[in-house]
Amino acid sequence: MRFMDNFVFISPNFPTNYWKFCRELKNNGLRVLGIGDSPYDALSPELRMSLHEYYKVSSLENYDEVYRAVAFFIHKYGRIAWIESNNEYWLEQDAHLREDFHITSGWQVSDLKRIKFKSGMKEYYQAAGIRTARYHIVDDYESCRKFIAQVGYPVIVKPDNGVGASHTHKLSNDGELWAFLNGRDRDIRFIMEEFVTAEADSYDAVIDSNGQPIFETGSVTPTSIMDIVNNADNAFYYIVKDLAEDVRAAGRAAVRSFGVKSRFVHFEFFRLTKDQAMGRKGDVVALEVNMRPCGGFSPDMMNFANNTDVYKIWADMIAFNRSTKPQGQHAYCAFIGRRDGKPYLLSDGELAKKYAAQMRMMERLPEALSVGMGNQMYVAVFPTEEEMNAFYADAVRCGE
Repeated sequence: MRFMDNFVFISPNFPTNYWKFCRELKNNGLRVLGIGDSPYDALSPELRMSLHEYYKVSSLENYDEVYRAVAFFIHKYGRIAWIESNNEYWLEQDAHLREDFHITSGWQVSDLKRIKFKSGMKEYYQAAGIRTARYHIVDDYESCRKFIAQVGYPVIVKPDNGVGASHTHKLSNDGELWAFLNGRDRDIRFIMEEFVTAEADSYDAVIDSNGQPIFETGSVTPTSIMDIVNNADNAFYYIVKDLAEDVRAAGRAAVRSFGVKSRFVHFEFFRLTKDQAMGRKGDVVALEVNMRPCGGFSPDMMNFANNTDVYKIWADMIAFNRSTKPQGQHAYCAFIGRRDGKPYLLSDGELAKKYAAQMRMMERLPEALSVGMGNQMYVAVFPTEEEMNAFYADAVRCGE
């Protein structure tokens, strides 16, 4: 094989569905070399079949170990064309590895400010003509109060460089501001933003080396992840049947502004649910960019909603810079995560029986995912939004 065929996949076993990316790379003729911290025997049979070789490190957090793993593969197989994890947590490490081994495909260290830091993203959204929430980098009480005097309570504080809803807080008064400032982790740089009343709409796409989309879809999350986590609420989001044109336009504009090439991306927007300082009800404004696939079961849900295979589309982009994978009839694909201990009127078995024809996935979630996604998950497909909403109502309805 040529060096162009060598692909190093970081942490190919997590999330658990990522073995499908490796399978499709292998099917396209690439040599897939995995690096992870799980024992080889603990890898799924499907993943082991998809890897040419696997290098176990004691910890993926240990950069020197991961560096030596890549060096071993180069010594054995020659130059590496791609290093990728498709995982938000490892994007910075991926960039450092590319720079250290002179691998030009993918983001470099110099790109990190605009793709990892929420404050750094804003100028690129604004350059694309997409409005963003006003913000302030958290420092002292007086400066924060000066910002709040401009935007009003409540405000949202969250890590400037962070994943999901971790360390995210809604502050509604001076007492909560004092408590946050005195109790915050001083090693984390926080950003404070004006509160936006909105649902979250996403633009999800596979982008080729020319910056052009070869697959596009999106999702809607009516309730914020922060509220789901903080209130231990049921989780609900869905892949749309057809991508809204204003979200498509905003997504494509952001792709151009951020200079995205050869990536699977998940861009998050707010659709305002009432008139406010950022715009009028229904407007699409920026939230943040994620230069990797949407997490969890979303890639599989995209497949169900579009009758396609996004794992293959992505691998085709890597190998051939195009994809001929067709899409079938579109539908809504909903995810619902229920919480243990709630008095649901329909049991798991009753819900599964009632929606057997629509159900695509149903399983318990591990503890690592349950905080944000619930304990018991269901994924189901529906031709209309009304049918999907009826499913959601049945799933979350509780007795006294």
